[in-house]
Amino acid sequence: GLCLLVLRLFIGVHVFLVSCALPDSLLRRFIVRVMCSVLGLFVRQSDPRLRDASVRVYIANHVTQFDHNIINLLTSCNTPALNTAPGFICWSRGFMELGVTGSRAELVDALKVYSSHRANPPLLLFPEEAATNGRAGLLRFSSWPFSVLDVVQPVALRVQRPLITVSVADSSWIAELLWTFFVPFTVYQVRWMPSVPRRAEELSEDFALRVQELLAMELGVVSTRLTAADRTEHMKRLRHMSPLPFAQALSRPLAARPRAPSSLASAAPEEMQLMAMAQQVKEVLPHVPLEAIRIDLAQTSCVDTTIANLLEGRAPFSPEREDPGTDQLAPSTSQSAAASGVQDSVAAPSSKTATKQFAKSPVERHLSLQERKRALYDYARR
Repeated sequence: GLCLLVLRLFIGVHVFLVSCALPDSLLRRFIVRVMCSVLGLFVRQSDPRLRDASVRVYIANHVTQFDHNIINLLTSCNTPALNTAPGFICWSRGFMELGVTGSRAELVDALKVYSSHRANPPLLLFPEEAATNGRAGLLRFSSWPFSVLDVVQPVALRVQRPLITVSVADSSWIAELLWTFFVPFTVYQVRWMPSVPRRAEELSEDFALRVQELLAMELGVVSTRLTAADRTEHMKRLRHMSPLPFAQALSRPLAARPRAPSSLASAAPEEMQLMAMAQQVKEVLPHVPLEAIRIDLAQTSCVDTTIANLLEGRAPFSPEREDPGTDQLAPSTSQSAAASGVQDSVAAPSSKTATKQFAKSPVERHLSLQERKRALYDYARR
């Protein structure tokens, strides 16, 4: 791997110089594609005749930091720079600089002006706005790419690589490039799908959700409602997560450590962490049995995901019944006042979280779910 890395670094410089020297044409794409095969980057496309020459916007799922470069080897397209600072690095990576640093509305207006000129190449946009490994699901599509034009063409992208995972969360593009040169090969499979027009009076959010469902079905993954901001927040929590109990115990002297059987030493920290997370979920959802919470936590290892699964019905459970023996105790005056305050606080979130009717639109159902979750979180904090 190290020999391949050093050799491909020198070859990669030549590939970069050739791509900069030659104008954008079919000959340039063929030469660069052949040279990229020496770097271990193999590109395959299925049904190239489905690519519609009249479509001005391509919508693709985001797997690696070089998806736009790979698709650019097949057809001429441009991807605007969103999270990359303008300059030489942005230009060398193949992004298009529009000079827009404001809101998404200004970006959409600039892209509409760009698409109005028929001489410009089509746009390649990634509504997920963050790269994932593409094996579990799609992040929620942002609606702004679907506000540019009324017709888009989805592009399903799969990436396979031996030994090393394709995309690692919170990894820089330089590290991904070095790992690409390190492994023997990386195969990009591009599948063109039929173009999708906007329906009459269809909102951009509904249009984005419909295209997301089509891409998820083509890739055989789940269409999630997790956004790029949720992914960023999850990575922040992982970076700032407190160390496990056994990590703190390792810092103590040997004489101060209690002896435990070797069979229990490895299982105890995971069990303690699982119980701690189960108690957090139990505080938010007191009616859910603890065993059901532990079963779902064993699969997700995330408190927020388990709460969402329980609220949305993906994790089935039978609600717990209150113990009738607890009502037979006669509380004192202060206890009864406290109990009445607790009952008032319990009634508040229940009235907020109850829904009057089942919404027809998926977007309305998702907003209703977020509102109920927020009410439950506020009640748990109180």
